[in-house]
Amino acid sequence: MSKDKFDIHLDEMIEKVKSCQESNSLKSCSNCDKFLECDLRDEYVKSAYDSMSKGQDGGFEF
Repeated sequence: MSKDKFDIHLDEMIEKVKSCQESNSLKSCSNCDKFLECDLRDEYVKSAYDSMSKGQDGGFEF
């Protein structure tokens, strides 16, 4: 199965978040002091949403 641009971007963001967590000796973003104002985390959340919605506005079907 080939990945679309949304899945590829999500994979890239996952790696960036993991790298940030490792560099800060964290296992989760929720333990970080910058949790609520982190641009990297915000971009990751947006990429996860885009991956699920494939860039379409509106809700998801579960």
